[in-house]
Amino acid sequence: MGMATTANSSLLFVLPALALAIAVVASAAPAAASPAAAPNKPSPFRTVYAFGDSFTDTGNTRSTTGPYSFGYVSSPPYGATFFHRSTNRYSDGRLVVDFLAQALSLPTFLPPYLSAAANASAEAAADDEVGVNFAVAGATAIEHDFFAKNNLSIDITPQSIMTQLGWFDAHLRSGGRAKSSSKVGDALFWVGEIGANDYAYTVVARDTIPPKLVRTMAVQRVTTFVEGLLERGAKYLIVQGLPLTGCLPLAMTLARPEDRDNVSCVASVNRQSYAHNRRLLAGLHQLRQKHPDAVIAYADYYAAHLAVMRSPARYGFTEPFRTCCGSGGGAYNFDLFATCGSPEVNTSCAQPAKYVNWDGVHMTEAMYKVVAGMFFQGGDTYCRPAFTDLLVRKAQGKP
Repeated sequence: MGMATTANSSLLFVLPALALAIAVVASAAPAAASPAAAPNKPSPFRTVYAFGDSFTDTGNTRSTTGPYSFGYVSSPPYGATFFHRSTNRYSDGRLVVDFLAQALSLPTFLPPYLSAAANASAEAAADDEVGVNFAVAGATAIEHDFFAKNNLSIDITPQSIMTQLGWFDAHLRSGGRAKSSSKVGDALFWVGEIGANDYAYTVVARDTIPPKLVRTMAVQRVTTFVEGLLERGAKYLIVQGLPLTGCLPLAMTLARPEDRDNVSCVASVNRQSYAHNRRLLAGLHQLRQKHPDAVIAYADYYAAHLAVMRSPARYGFTEPFRTCCGSGGGAYNFDLFATCGSPEVNTSCAQPAKYVNWDGVHMTEAMYKVVAGMFFQGGDTYCRPAFTDLLVRKAQGKP
């Protein structure tokens, strides 16, 4: 999650650093909980590989391994809306990557790499494999050694985006070279948002590690990662940008009251995410020129999130800022020391679908569903090139 630019806000964000950084998304949801009804036409993609942080993780982290501030993801009421139990997703239900699986009519949601089910499928490398989710809550773009060398490694998830690339390589090796290489070219690669945790973890070291340096390093790592996928034969990729991290209840609670923008969110934090996304877009443009035989789409999370915050009622939300599963009351119903799933907070709001935010940092299923709809059905407004165009090009065999 992005941090405020002032010294005051920076200090306030120290603990929450883990906050946005956290989120153990998805689940070891049973294959029985299959993604939505299939469209009339079969999807051209049968395999999806996902990467990222807590907004995309489907169970690679749990309460015992996740970040400090949100260390109760294995407890109710997480998962209550869709799965009716905790699935180690930091939400009440499905994530954007789950809606992607449904949009493609995959037979199951993507299993987390560290789960037994994912490892078993990796070994089998079956032709009908749905793919694997390598995302980890709290993961960073910059390698963990950088934070350790700067004494910023306390309670920080050690996995980075490059760790996930290593896991992907191990997964490919387990399936055999010939079969794996054909799968890579036919698969859809989903690179979920990554980088928010980098800003969060370095917020207390702004004098020695300025945000501009973090931005340069983080985006460079992400583009290096994407190029690594391309070099391994990936042809179809969707890369997400950062959302409006300044609109999260955590940020709203901790930042100075005067640090606000025209949607009443933390201005300095949103500017940071915007700058990050601009640099990322420039990097992706260079990769497109270097790899014209691949489709590299950009999922504009920032624009999608902004559209909702500008007109929440249009999308069915009556609570754009308050936390559904939180404590403390007030404008945001958020207390960093009594977060969702903890002994103090074992229930949530009665109507999560009316709330944008679930636990102070992560979104409700309703919000993820709206964002997914923008990405997958909104033409090229929020996903460029359009998701439907990517499907057509895959069906035609024309990257």
